[in-house]
Amino acid sequence: MLFDFKLIKSVYEQMPERVKNARKNLGKPLTLSEKILYSHLSVEEKGNKFTRGEDYVNFAPDRVAMQDATAQMALLQFMNAGKTKVAVPSTVHCDHLIQASIGAEKDLADAKQQNNEVYDFLESVSQKYGIGFWKPGAGIIHQVVLENYAFPGGMMIGTDSHTVNAGGLGMIAIGVGGADAVDVMAGMPWELKMPKLIGVKLTGKLSGWVSPKDVILKVAGILTVKGGTGAIVEYFGEGADAMSCTGKGTICNMGAEIGATTSIFGYDQNMSNYLRHTGREDVADLADVVIDHLRSDEEVYENPEKYYDQVIEINLSEMQPYINGPFTPDLAHSLSEFGKAVKENNYPQKLEVGLIGSCTNSSYEDLSRAASLAKQAKDKNLKVKAEFVVTPGSELVRYTTERDGILKEFEEIGGVIMANACGPCIGQWKRHTEDPTRKNSIITSFNRNFAKRNDGNPNTHGFVASPELVTALAIAGDLCFNPMTDTLINEDGVEVRLDEPKGLEFPPNGFDMKDSGYLAPGTDGSAIAINVNESSERLQLLAPFQAWDGKDWTGLNLLIKAKGKCTTDHISMAGPWLRYRGHLDNISNNMLIGAVNYFNGETNSIFNPVNGKYEEVPVTARDLKASGLGSVVVGDENYGEGSSREHAAMEPRHLGVKVVIVRSFARIHETNLKKQGVLGLTFANKADYDKIQEKDKFDVTGLTDFAPGKPLKLIVTHEDGSKDTIVANHTYNDVQIEWFKAGSALNLIRIQNAK
Repeated sequence: MLFDFKLIKSVYEQMPERVKNARKNLGKPLTLSEKILYSHLSVEEKGNKFTRGEDYVNFAPDRVAMQDATAQMALLQFMNAGKTKVAVPSTVHCDHLIQASIGAEKDLADAKQQNNEVYDFLESVSQKYGIGFWKPGAGIIHQVVLENYAFPGGMMIGTDSHTVNAGGLGMIAIGVGGADAVDVMAGMPWELKMPKLIGVKLTGKLSGWVSPKDVILKVAGILTVKGGTGAIVEYFGEGADAMSCTGKGTICNMGAEIGATTSIFGYDQNMSNYLRHTGREDVADLADVVIDHLRSDEEVYENPEKYYDQVIEINLSEMQPYINGPFTPDLAHSLSEFGKAVKENNYPQKLEVGLIGSCTNSSYEDLSRAASLAKQAKDKNLKVKAEFVVTPGSELVRYTTERDGILKEFEEIGGVIMANACGPCIGQWKRHTEDPTRKNSIITSFNRNFAKRNDGNPNTHGFVASPELVTALAIAGDLCFNPMTDTLINEDGVEVRLDEPKGLEFPPNGFDMKDSGYLAPGTDGSAIAINVNESSERLQLLAPFQAWDGKDWTGLNLLIKAKGKCTTDHISMAGPWLRYRGHLDNISNNMLIGAVNYFNGETNSIFNPVNGKYEEVPVTARDLKASGLGSVVVGDENYGEGSSREHAAMEPRHLGVKVVIVRSFARIHETNLKKQGVLGLTFANKADYDKIQEKDKFDVTGLTDFAPGKPLKLIVTHEDGSKDTIVANHTYNDVQIEWFKAGSALNLIRIQNAK
C-alpha cells in the first residue's frame, strides 16, 4: 500500500531549491536536520535564518499521527476548532487500550468489547474529518508509521513521545501534545524553538551480541534523561550507514528517553532497501534522485565539531551489550559490569519475566535474532527459567513471522504471543503474580522502565536491553548471566553455551499479511453525527477553558511541592487510567497521585488548605477550585519528563492549577502547559525551590505587562507572615502569550477561525 505519494513527490520537488536558499541564507554547509527544518518553514514564517536554542520558528509538517489514548482528547479538541476536514494527512492508530493478559486472540477480543464506545467514537470522528483509521490489532503506531508513512526528508508530528521512531527512515518526527496536533490538522503553523544539534559519529560495525539497541543504551548513559532536551540528535558515519533501517528506528525511538526533540539518520542504501521491501519502490526511486539533500553536506561529515553543538563518537566495533536500569533508562551498565552492579545494589538476581517486542524492538530482524536463541534453547535441551512474553509491533511483522515459523520458536520454549499493541510497555499488562509486594526483576526490550511503568508494582525492578539479550537472560532466569562468557546446565546435566544470535533483516519470501486493519478516510463527512452520551464514563465533550481576566493573580495556594523525579507518569498515570483518556473530569482523579510530596515523603497525601487535613491531591485540588481558590504546583528538575500526554497539562488546568513553577521542564510538557493556559515558569535561582513551605500562598505579579524575555515575580507569603520574592523566568513568545490571554491555544484558534 502506497500512501500520500503526491505529497511526497511535492516535498522532493521543492526540496532542492529550499535547501539551496537555506544554505545561502545561513552562509554555511548544512546538516541533514537543518535541510529538513528549513525545507518545512511555514508560509507564515517571515524569517529565513534562526539561532538554534533561541528562536521560535513556525513550521508546516507533512502529516500527523495519533494513537488511540491521546487521539481521544486531540480529536475532542479538534471538534471545537471550527474545521470540516483536516488540513494535512492524519491517522489514528488503536494500540494503547489493549491489555496484555492471556494471549493475542482473547486479549484483542476483550479489548474490542471493553473499548467499543471509544473505538466507535474514534472511527466516526476519523470518517467525518478525513482521517485514516487503523483498527485494534493493526499494530503499534510507530511501527505502522515506519512501514507505511515515514519517508526520508519529511516532517511529521505525533501525539506520542516515541513518534521519533520515524527518524530511522530519515524523517524529522516529533512527539507533541494533542493541542499541537490540532494546530496542524487545522491548517495552522506549528511552532517549535529551533533545536540545537548533537552529532553522534558511529565508526566501525556491529557484530555478535551487540545490536543497535546497545548504541542508544550507551548514549542514554552519556547524555542522561535530559541531556538531549531542546536538541536533535543526528547519527552519521560508516557505522550508521551499515546499520539496518529498523535498527536505526530503535535508536531514534529511545531518543525520547534522553529528552531529545527527535533523532535522525541520513538516507542511505539500507533505507532505500527498506522502502522497497515495504512496497514503496516509487518513494525509494524519488529519494535516490535527491539523496544529496537527504544527508548532511560532506563538509559537515568531515568537520562535525564545526556544525554541531556537541559531538559524541562511538566505535561500534569496540561496543559490548548494555543493560540499563532499574527505574530509569539512563542508568547504563555494560554487560561485563552488570552482574557486579546487581550484587552491589542488591537487585533481585532471579529474573522472573523477559519481554520482547513493542514499538522499539519488534522488527523482523529483532524477532529473528531473538528466535535464533529460542531455537538454541530447544535444541540444546535448556529449560527456560523465566516467563517469556512477545509483543509484535504490527500485523505485517506478526503475520510474516508466524508464516516463517519465528513465532513458533518462541511458543515452543513457553513464550506467550500478545496482541500487536503497546501492552506491557505502557502498563497495559495484567501480570499474573502471586505476591505483588515482593521485590522482583523483569527485563524488557522496551524503552521506559520508570517505577511502576510496566506492571504498576513499585517493587518491580525493570531493566532494558536488546531483544536477543532479553531472550538469553530469560532462558537463564538469572540477571547475572553473561551469554558472552557463561555457560548453562541443560536438562541432561550437560554444560552448554549459547551461540551468538543470528537473524535476517528482511524475510526471504517478502512481507505479507491478510488484513492490514486500515480504514481509509471518508471523502465527505458532513452527514456524520458525532454523539457522546452525557452519562458516559469514557468520553466527555470539552468546554473551553476560561480566558485570563487581565489581572495579576493573588492568594494562590500551594497544591503540592513535588520532590525529585516527576514524570508524566507521576502527573497522569497510564495503566488502568487509560480508559478515561477521553473524559477530562474522570481522568483528573489521577492528577499528581504519583508525585512525592516534599513535606512528608508520601504520594497522594498533601495538606488541604480548605479543611486543614491531609488528603489526596485531586480531592484537595477540587476543594480549592470549589472554593474559588487557584493553586500552584512546584517541581524539581526535568519536570514532566516522559510521555507526550497532554492530560498531564489539561488535568491541572481543569482542577484550578494556575501556575507550575519548577527548576527545569522537559520540552513537551512545558509546551503542553502553555497550550492549555497554565503558566509554566522556572526559578531564576534554582535554590529558591527550597524556600517554598507547605502552607504558602502566592501572588503572581507582572502578568499585566507579560512580555517575552521579561521575568515575572512570585510574592510568597509563609504561614508566619514572612515573605519571599521569587524571580520566575519563562520562555513565552508573543504568540504563546496570546494563548495564555485567550485561555488556551485552542481558544485562540477558534477565535481566528471565526473571523
